Amino acid sequence: MEQDKKDAKVLVFGSLNIDYVYQVDHFVQAGETISSRSMQTFCGGKGLNQSIAFGKSGVDIWHAGAVGKGDSRMLLDALERAGVHTELIRKKDCSSGHAIIQNTPDGENCIMLYGGANQEITREEAEETLQHFREGDYLVLQNEINQMPYIMEQAHKRGMRIVLNPSPMDEKIAQLPLEYADCLMLNEVEGLALCEAGSGQETENLLEKPEEMLARLLKRFPQSRIVLTLGKNGALFGFGEERYKQPVFKVKAVDTTAAGDTYTGFFISSLIRGYSVPEALRTAAKASAIAVGRNGAGVSIPTREEVEQAQL
Repeated sequence: MEQDKKDAKVLVFGSLNIDYVYQVDHFVQAGETISSRSMQTFCGGKGLNQSIAFGKSGVDIWHAGAVGKGDSRMLLDALERAGVHTELIRKKDCSSGHAIIQNTPDGENCIMLYGGANQEITREEAEETLQHFREGDYLVLQNEINQMPYIMEQAHKRGMRIVLNPSPMDEKIAQLPLEYADCLMLNEVEGLALCEAGSGQETENLLEKPEEMLARLLKRFPQSRIVLTLGKNGALFGFGEERYKQPVFKVKAVDTTAAGDTYTGFFISSLIRGYSVPEALRTAAKASAIAVGRNGAGVSIPTREEVEQAQL
């Protein structure tokens, strides 16, 4: 993932969701009925959030995926306002994906997804989409659309640089050709799952010593750059003999929904613009710190200018 491809295009092939966000005192428990303090509707989906992050960071960004014909205008408008090309988004005879999100006063969230159009992508559509890109371009993926193995295989054949955030982490991840990922963007939960940690004690040890988690991930995926985000403990990067640590910028968290997607967009876009890895990690950390201080998903993501001017 060299840093000399400033003309590289970025394709985010991913989800587009309508987010219904409820402010609650605590997450609802089994058998419990609670009242929310408010409800707001936002554009979301990990794919859309990452595309907006790339768009606001100033790189040439295209989004591919699928939405419903009748409920998608707000999603397309949000992408276009951020400078994202939307011509490759398909419109389906079903509803767009959506998410039910609970936010607590301390900024934590839990999310229930409904796939909708995100799960209606065909192989033919995926192949036609990838024909617009060439060797050296970036493909950014999550785990909220169908056809993921096929998309990764075809992009790899084209020589595209594949960035994967395996979220949500479920059984479908095991079906992916993970060896094709040039960069894996992971949080602690995703890192643990890919480490294939055994006992509870082993898991606890890896959480307490994330450097060991990173080492295990690099051993399993020696061809991949690994970015391991650790919440309040910052982030780690590893590839070959390179190791970097980036502390978190301390801010009051309001909504963490798009923090990881913001981090992904600003980290990769910084590399494309020629930043060193430490510079890219710092920029991504600043961008995500700004995002968690705002409500919503895509609307919380800052612009490149805001990140550069922020005094954190």
